[in-house]
Amino acid sequence: MRIRLATPADLPEVLRVEREAFGGLDEAELVEALLGDPTAQPAISLIAEKDGRCVGHVLFTRAAIEGAEDTNATLLAPLAVVPDEQGRGVGGALATAGLGVAGNSGATVAFVLGHPGYYPRFGFEPALRYGLAAPYPIPEDASDAWMVAELQPGALRALSGTVRVAEALMKPEYWRE
Repeated sequence: MRIRLATPADLPEVLRVEREAFGGLDEAELVEALLGDPTAQPAISLIAEKDGRCVGHVLFTRAAIEGAEDTNATLLAPLAVVPDEQGRGVGGALATAGLGVAGNSGATVAFVLGHPGYYPRFGFEPALRYGLAAPYPIPEDASDAWMVAELQPGALRALSGTVRVAEALMKPEYWRE
């Protein structure tokens, strides 16, 4: 498997992966909107290829914390793997590579709204325990799905506030786990 930065020429394959992974158009439309959204930049878009076929995609976009706007934060959304490659390490490799690129690019923290049984293996933990609220309220029974990972040692020590994300993601329907 090879992981690399996606190029504009990869967009049709990225959108295919999103549609196959999520069974519809919503995530594909969101990815396309985020890639064209100036408030999402700088974005990190990585694809996983296996035998010359695109089998996975992850996107990280700019995030900010109200009251700590100088913090370089990023949001992982979405992570997609085609069904026939799920459970084979593709998603984990994409998440790990993306977090590495984000950290090397200066991001100090990363956020995700995702499965609390999956993302902790990459260093994510519940964000609310740090006083870091999602852009929209997360239902109490899913609050552990809103997570943060420290990409630079000590980055979480003095942070708290509401996270702001790209305009394309500022819709309440995206904030339900």
